[in-house]
Amino acid sequence: MGIIREIERVALPGIVIPKPDTKMQKIKGWGHSRGERALVYTIPNKKDNTKLSSKRVKESDFRKTHDQLIKNGTFTKQWFAENLPECSKDGDCNFTTIGGIFVLLGVAEYAEPGVYRFVLSK
Repeated sequence: MGIIREIERVALPGIVIPKPDTKMQKIKGWGHSRGERALVYTIPNKKDNTKLSSKRVKESDFRKTHDQLIKNGTFTKQWFAENLPECSKDGDCNFTTIGGIFVLLGVAEYAEPGVYRFVLSK
C-alpha cells in the first residue's frame, strides 16, 4: 500500500497530530494546495490563539519525506528546508506535522529537536 493510502487510513478529521511542542494541531481533512491534493490541519492563530488557522501539506511532500526517512533512516529540519522549500516557508509546523503523521503511522519517532528517526512498525 502506498504512503498516501496509509496516511488516509490514520489521518481522519479530528485526530490530534502528535507534536513535540504544545501547540494542538488537528486534522481537518483533505483539500488542495498549489494545484495538488493536500492534507489540511488546524493550528492556533499566531495573533489570536482562540482562533484556528488552516495549514496544508501536499501529497508530494509526504512522499518525498517518506522516501528520505526510509532510505536514510532520518529526516531533519535542515533536509526539510533544503528539499521542500515551499512547504518549509509555509511554517516550521509543517515539519512537525509531517513527522507527527509518520509517528501516527508507527514509522517514525521524534528523536531530538529537528530530527525524526525511522522505526520499524510494531
